[in-house]
Amino acid sequence: LLPNISGKAGEVVVVIGQNDWEGSVGTILRDSLSCDFPQLPQREPMFNLVNVPQAAFTSMFQVHRNIVVTNVNPTVTEPGLVIRKDVWAAPQTVMYLNAPDVETAVEIIGKNTELMRATLEQAERDRIIGNIKKYEELKLAPVVTEMVGGSPHFPSGYKLKKRTKDFIWIEYAIDGLTQGILVYKYPVVEGEQMMSLDNILENSNRMLEQNVPGMFENTYMTTSTAVRPGIEYKRYKGLDFAEVRGFWEVYNDYMGGPFVTHVFYSPDGKYMIGLEGFVYAPKFDKRQYLRQVESIIYSFEWAKTDEEVNKE
Repeated sequence: LLPNISGKAGEVVVVIGQNDWEGSVGTILRDSLSCDFPQLPQREPMFNLVNVPQAAFTSMFQVHRNIVVTNVNPTVTEPGLVIRKDVWAAPQTVMYLNAPDVETAVEIIGKNTELMRATLEQAERDRIIGNIKKYEELKLAPVVTEMVGGSPHFPSGYKLKKRTKDFIWIEYAIDGLTQGILVYKYPVVEGEQMMSLDNILENSNRMLEQNVPGMFENTYMTTSTAVRPGIEYKRYKGLDFAEVRGFWEVYNDYMGGPFVTHVFYSPDGKYMIGLEGFVYAPKFDKRQYLRQVESIIYSFEWAKTDEEVNKE
């Protein structure tokens, strides 16, 4: 019976006294949570922080989507970071930072920076995926499943743009904004490091050149070499994958933007599967648009077997 959350996507309410906000606790919170979002063409913060003093933390702010409550007080006997879900609203993430003094608070934040970022990122992603499933374009998943054995969930408004035996292009396009999802597969080559960054980029660029032409002759989508993409190896809901972030561009043209790609093995180990989400939004900030396509590829699920369906 909790109310729905309020607040803008990517926003975090920080409940903190003015002295702490202007001091070292506020500084490390800003450095940790409003640092630059990785691999965007313009600087945008990972999260937008909203400072709220304890006395002003009323019901209006208690229903916010993301909240960090600081409690720096000599009476604190169990210092640490406590994470709770759906305290005053749903789907909500609340973090309690408890410390007897400023030095301890700074130390706790420093040790838990990655956990705090990951928790907030996951909360934002889960909300997007929840909305996608509520308003899903149901015709698209079967097309992807037929090619690779599973599919992400696609929001309403996404349309199939291209389909071949090993490549699918699905996108949402309105004036000034394009969000695209590319799904492709290619054979595993014995002896090669299939999950290395160079191998992933080589195969991705080959698929892009063959399947994503630009507006003019001899133009096509490719990975920008101006900034080398970054790679992380992750596990999410039982799936091990390489996550690559970087910039795409159109060869011999001036279009470009950010992308995020997941690459993983097919269940039989014979193919590599790539899910690539990209954004073209030259007039807009891109953080939230990239989070949306990233959430789509994070929603990937293998198709259920007949046995699993019968058990349900």
